[in-house]
Formats: sequence, structure tokens, C-alpha cells
Amino acid sequence: MLNNKRPDSMERITTPALANAFIAEQIESIQKQVGDKKVLLALSGGVDSSVVAALLIKAIGKQLVCVHVNHGLMRKDESENVIKVFREGLDANLIYVDATDRFLDLLAGVSDPEKKRKIIGAEFINVFADEARKLEGISFLAQGTIYPDILESIKQAEGKKAVKSHHNVGGLPEDLQFEGLVEPVKLLFKDEVRVVGEALGLPHAMVYRQPFPGPGLGVRCLGAITRDRLHALREADAILREEFDKNGLAGKVWQYFIAVPDFKSVGVRDGKRYEGWPAIIRAVNTTDAMSATIEEIPYALLHHITNRITAEVEGINRVLLDLTPKPVGTIEWE
Repeated sequence: MLNNKRPDSMERITTPALANAFIAEQIESIQKQVGDKKVLLALSGGVDSSVVAALLIKAIGKQLVCVHVNHGLMRKDESENVIKVFREGLDANLIYVDATDRFLDLLAGVSDPEKKRKIIGAEFINVFADEARKLEGISFLAQGTIYPDILESIKQAEGKKAVKSHHNVGGLPEDLQFEGLVEPVKLLFKDEVRVVGEALGLPHAMVYRQPFPGPGLGVRCLGAITRDRLHALREADAILREEFDKNGLAGKVWQYFIAVPDFKSVGVRDGKRYEGWPAIIRAVNTTDAMSATIEEIPYALLHHITNRITAEVEGINRVLLDLTPKPVGTIEWE
């Protein structure tokens, strides 16, 4: 498994037994590659980086240094959960960086989605590099690369255009060159990574966390990001996730989230005219993310979610439901 091509004979990891065999194989491989040297990992809290972190902790313990960068575009309580699972639960060597102001200041007034993605990706590298320069004796860089990332890279190398740019820890400055990369799950598909994560003992909620874009809420706070609208988005999204979880939809729907556009409509609150943003619910199911269908949500639940969001979230006065499949729409709005 040292190259970037998945062998045709490679058995898909679908059971705990196969996952444990994979973990044992990777522990041996990581220990052989790394020896007694240190490894640096950008731990986003997503499935891929979390599984890589847990696997490396099992293999080399405190030789792994994790850096979690809060870019201010995380969902509610996500950074806190990363700290709880890894620093408190797994005794990880974890550095937490709150870079909210750095990111939001750079994003002020930027409405183009690709420009937002590029700013967020570039500043993430800057923050990560700043933290890496403070550390001594780091020889390897670990990444949560999975097989679909490699397939996408192959497409781009063949001149096929990607639908949108990807967010990863590529392009580090020249003064941060590492002896090598550690990518233990690079030949796995997402469903296999989840099986491995559960075998490693990570919380089910983290292993089966919804796909979340690298730019985070930055591409769900549509148009130019403002702090008040970002706060409203975060709170509305938390209510949606809470209600889906309570009503048994969390395990049935592949991805569900709120998007908040940068325009307001007229509403009424406490008998007075009230201008607020709409919150747009999107809930889709897919097997490969190349196409997606709309999940039916019970009307009574939609009514309840609408009441909660408009009553509890300052700045939101309407709730809308996106019924567009992929194609013609993409899964994310931006």
C-alpha cells in the first residue's frame, strides 16, 4: 500500500475484523516509517483527520502533534468536541488555535465563493505554518487523504476540471519541508474510514459526522460573510441538527444543513415590522456525492423546526426548504 493506486485485490473494509487487521498493518507500517521521530497533523475534527489522529496515537502516542485550527467557521461546539475527544479522551498532544479574527477579517466584503475558498485555504496554511514553526523536531506531516481525493487529483492531472476547489494542507512554505508524508487511509473510501474509526473506539457521532466542507460555514453563509449573519447561521444549523437527531433522521439523511443568504425580507415580530434573513434547509441523500436526491421531511417536524428557528435565532424571520436534486443543483450552495 505504498503507492497511490488501490490494488484490484484489496478487500473492502466492511467488518470490525477487517478493520482491526488494517489497523494492525498500518501501526506496523507507521512505526517502521516514523521510527522515533515526530509527526505533525492538522486535525480538523472531520472523519478523515480524526481517524488518522486516532490511528497515529495508537501507533506512536505523543510523537504525534495535532494542531486544531478554529477558523471561526465551525459548527456550534465543534472545536470544543474535538478538544474533549482528543485531549481529554485520548490524551493527545493537541494544540488549539483560535484564529477566528484572522479569517473573518480577511473574508470581510468577499462575496465570490471561489475567492472565499481560496482565502480560507491559504490562511489555514498560514496559521498552520505559524504553529509548525514554533515546534522543534517535526520530521513528518500526516494527512487525512482518502482514495476519492487521489481520484480527484488524477482527474485534474488529466486536464479534467473540478467542480470546485478542495481544501487541504497542501502548498506549505519552503521553510517547512518534511522528511515525508504519513497518509495511512489514502487507499480507503469514506465508508471504510468510518469502519476503521469505530474499530479505533472513536465516538459514533464523530465517525458518522456529516460531510463538512473545509471552508466550513463560510460557504453556507452565502455571499459576503458578516459576523451577525454567521452567528445566526450557526444557531439555526444547531437547531436543525438537534431536531434531526431527536426525530431519528440523523442516521437516515446523508447530509443536512442550513444556508443563509445575504439578503433580508420583511417580517413581523412582537407586532412590529422586522427585517431578517431566510434560513434555507437542505437535506439530501446520496451514495457517491455525484448525484443526490431530496429527503422527505415530515411536515409537522418542518413546522416545529421553523417555529424554533424563528423564535430562538436573532436575525432569522423565514425558513425555506430547498427541493432541488443534484443535478441540477450541487449539494452545497456555493
